[in-house]
Amino acid sequence: MSSCRRANGGLLVERHLADRRQHRVTGAEYDEMVEAFVSAVEAELPGTLLQWEDFATAHARPILGRYQDRLLTFNDDIQGTAAVALGALSTATMVAGSRLTDHRIVVLGAGSAAIGVADMIRTALVEEGVSQQQAADHFWFVDVGGLLVRSRTDLSPEQRVYARDDAEVREWGAGVPDLARVVGEVKPTVLIGLSTAHGAFTEEIVRTMADACDRPVILPLSNPTSHSEAEPADLAHWTEGRALIAAGSPFPPLKLDGREVPVAQANNVYVFPAIGLAVAACRASRVTDRMMVAAARAVGECAVRAGSNEVTPLLPPLVGLRDAAREIALAAAKAAVEDGVAPEATDAELRAAISAAQWTPRYAS
Repeated sequence: MSSCRRANGGLLVERHLADRRQHRVTGAEYDEMVEAFVSAVEAELPGTLLQWEDFATAHARPILGRYQDRLLTFNDDIQGTAAVALGALSTATMVAGSRLTDHRIVVLGAGSAAIGVADMIRTALVEEGVSQQQAADHFWFVDVGGLLVRSRTDLSPEQRVYARDDAEVREWGAGVPDLARVVGEVKPTVLIGLSTAHGAFTEEIVRTMADACDRPVILPLSNPTSHSEAEPADLAHWTEGRALIAAGSPFPPLKLDGREVPVAQANNVYVFPAIGLAVAACRASRVTDRMMVAAARAVGECAVRAGSNEVTPLLPPLVGLRDAAREIALAAAKAAVEDGVAPEATDAELRAAISAAQWTPRYAS
């Protein structure tokens, strides 16, 4: 309802609206709303890359599963975060002189982002020659209810993939294992945090891990800083500088042996612009899992090339991100061609198309 009145020679329009606040829609009504949006994108903007961002855990994975084989789409919180984490892990693996299949991975948190990270690493493990079950067996997940085991009735189908056999856990003794117990029993080489539980990677847990691993890979990926599972400076101190670290939030450089070592920030900016560039250049019709894994591996390769004899950051430096984006996009585009979701093209043709498609922020005077 509106009303008008004169003031200082002008006409003011006052709008009086009733309180229209209401709860968010859920269930079938929510699904219908999303479907209406997707259908409109398909009708009005065919071939557009649709990127999902900041959707609640309950909706994020079902939406991705519903549409990833229907249109050109990906979820940045699930797949983008996962690709950056895999990129950091790939770098750490190369720095440590090991193989991805050598890792024992403990994950704190079991939401959509954490499961997405595991799914991405699992796909990469399968590419290296292990079975799906063998790949899943590299993981131990811990959430607020303790270790994910098969007897738990509160697990989603995606979480159940990573649930451990109860018989294995019974050998550890009585009680539901928490993170400290799991780390003590598993002796992981990789510790990933996507729990938003500030300080969950305690000194005791980190030192236990470091006692059994020469180069522990520790990724406290929760953000903002107030939710980070650990401070990188503490992780470096507790491991005598041996930890390979990437965080989800920005942190100041570490001071190790008289030099400053930057802390890699696992920010999705390493992946989602490159994926957009790749699909635009190669004219992909879908974003496949192998495209995301290829992008992740390219992130690691860019980081290694940018490193030095003294230090290799787990992620490429931001100052060279424009060049890195082309290499990451090329890897994703090549995977798209191999997966049959993009027209045949040579590497040289893809590289030329990527260079031509990359936007240049140049403005007329």
